[in-house]
Amino acid sequence: MNAAEAAELLMHAAAFDNRNGSAAAAKAWAAALHDVPCDDDAKAAVAAYYTTPPQNPNERLWILPHHVRTLRAKIRNARLENFQYEPLPDETVSEYLARYRGQVQAIASGRIAAPTGRPALEGGPSREFMAELEARGWEGNRAVPGEDDGEPAAELIDTVRRSGPLGIECPMCGAEIGFSCKSDRATKKYPLGKPLTKPHTARIRAAAGEPQQTPQERAAEEARIREASARALARMQAEQDIPDVEIVEEAS
Repeated sequence: MNAAEAAELLMHAAAFDNRNGSAAAAKAWAAALHDVPCDDDAKAAVAAYYTTPPQNPNERLWILPHHVRTLRAKIRNARLENFQYEPLPDETVSEYLARYRGQVQAIASGRIAAPTGRPALEGGPSREFMAELEARGWEGNRAVPGEDDGEPAAELIDTVRRSGPLGIECPMCGAEIGFSCKSDRATKKYPLGKPLTKPHTARIRAAAGEPQQTPQERAAEEARIREASARALARMQAEQDIPDVEIVEEAS
């Protein structure tokens, strides 16, 4: 786009925003759009810009060169949405590139009508292929049992569970399926107990199918944990109470 073509594009934009074109503005636009021709797509980009209302109703629309470049590219790319290159048999790489670029340029510019139908895959897997899948245990084509087969759909839904500890009700705090375990301390924000980041051990055991601990086993484990904590605390206090080393000078 040269200065004369940029002046023509600015006159087209002035019909929308009543701007006052100048020779300096034409030279500036020509420098910013030096690789963009002043064609119908460039003018359509200006119209598309003023078709969209501004985000702020009180704001004035004012098109800039980068708007023309971006909207013109969108207009041309829309024509290529359903384009699919059809190669010729035994064509060389140079012939392919030349034909491909020529078709893209012709369709993007609008000289050739853009394809209207989207290419679609046709056909399906062969009968032999489906038989092989069925022989290997594939059940994709089999109907899911429902109410017509004598099994209520509610029972099927009830069998779907979330994996992990949250997939069962917590035997310790009674947290429902899908909800985090709760502590036994109620707060103003959490009157039913504060949610815990980790599930209770009993819930983890139940989800893994391990047997639950008896009250005696839980009490013994809690006593073991308290004893280990007490030993660790005593060790830390002993390390802090190490007396300062006294430096004894040898007698001369």
